[in-house]
Amino acid sequence: MLKISHAAGHARITPGKQSPDGYKEWQVTSEIVKLVMMELESYEGVSQTRIDDPTGESDIPLNKRCELINTWGANVHIDYHLNAYGDGWTNAGGTETYIYTTRPTEAAALAEKIQSNLIRELGFKNRGVKTANFQMVRETKMTALIVEFAFMTNQNEAMKMRTSEYQKKAARAVVEGLVAQYGLRKKTAVISINDGLYRVQVGAFSDINRAKALVEELKAKGYPAILI
Repeated sequence: MLKISHAAGHARITPGKQSPDGYKEWQVTSEIVKLVMMELESYEGVSQTRIDDPTGESDIPLNKRCELINTWGANVHIDYHLNAYGDGWTNAGGTETYIYTTRPTEAAALAEKIQSNLIRELGFKNRGVKTANFQMVRETKMTALIVEFAFMTNQNEAMKMRTSEYQKKAARAVVEGLVAQYGLRKKTAVISINDGLYRVQVGAFSDINRAKALVEELKAKGYPAILI
């Protein structure tokens, strides 16, 4: 079982974590977290948790976050962020991913995969995989990454990252990096026969909201889907 923890880096209420026009970093990163977790539910052998407050109403301190992740026993942790530079809208931009200063082998390999995917999907400047002594990669006991998808102080990047299109692109890049790194496989559909009808079960989920989301997605595509 691969245990993955996720966190939108800052809460909705965190002072200062916003674009020059007042759009909160959390409004973007929380959506990406939800998309990543929803997609990973369709893969075998994955257990997940979100260690930030999913409502954005409280900002869990970093030491508490590290404690929660370590206690849960995650194999991988990803922190989701938007970068910032200067006062007002500025020209600084691009995507970068951070790992700890010792460059752990597995963390570096996963970071390179996700970074490469993000550059392909988002099309922003490649600022590379970097090392830092940040608490979330220093005091966690597993492969840990901090992903800075774009700059919320860069108007072009900020406006794109607010769209569902770019949030989906970002989520896809993260998921594909995890799939490639750990050889994840999609859950196998289960086919059963009852009253002469073939029924296909496409997944099992630990979160009823994700199960409901898949049902609605299948219905939208014209399939007669139900939640059982």
